[in-house]
Amino acid sequence: MISVVMLCKNSSETLKKVLDELKDFDEVILLDTGSTDNSLDIAKSFKNVNVNVKVFSKKFSGFGNLRNEGAKLSKNDWILALDTDEVLSENLKNEILNTPLDPDCIYGFYFHNFYNDKLIKCCGWHNEKHLRLYNKNKTSFSKNLVHEKILEKNLNQKYLNGYVSHFSYRKIDDFLQKMSTYTSLFAEQNKNKKKSSLSKAILHGFFAFFKSYILKKGFLAKKEGFIISIYNANVAFYKYLKLYEIKKKNKCF
Repeated sequence: MISVVMLCKNSSETLKKVLDELKDFDEVILLDTGSTDNSLDIAKSFKNVNVNVKVFSKKFSGFGNLRNEGAKLSKNDWILALDTDEVLSENLKNEILNTPLDPDCIYGFYFHNFYNDKLIKCCGWHNEKHLRLYNKNKTSFSKNLVHEKILEKNLNQKYLNGYVSHFSYRKIDDFLQKMSTYTSLFAEQNKNKKKSSLSKAILHGFFAFFKSYILKKGFLAKKEGFIISIYNANVAFYKYLKLYEIKKKNKCF
């Protein structure tokens, strides 16, 4: 049996669609970190999973730590880690439920990333894959504040054939909110690990745009590709600018 563990904050736009595809799973655990919309009402009233939905309110302590807390709350050993804007395809759902799972394996799958309901096949968003299904007695997520991942240890990796539709960016405000959150977490996480400066921030920003728009062919997606490339550039710039600010404040160059 598999427990689905998801982190949630103000996910009302996509949560119903996500839960619709999880009705055949034994348990869904939703860790909320302060939603002010009706996300929790959707979770609690969702008829086909209502009995199995567990809602826990948690203070945000980093993505890795929260995913591990959710796994500890689960009744099953197998954990499927999802976000509340990630929708399983029917094929992937059936594949997960019908595959004989090996505890010495970590399972992953491919992601189809959307912006404004348009599938993006450039900017580094295409053929993206992540490990998301694991046995909690064998491994866990890293404790990273951001860019957390399942610790691979000596476990084998296997990628399933189905895919997840990822609706992370639906409007410009989604870019701005995620940029603010991720850049701050990056700076905090790397304040004692990486060096930074204004010039380094500028160089990272310029290269991120060039990589996304030219090398990763963002120009093929027209305006969406340009917007995503500008976003990637801003994320790179502000990650290192915030890191520079923290290190300057703490005098830890």
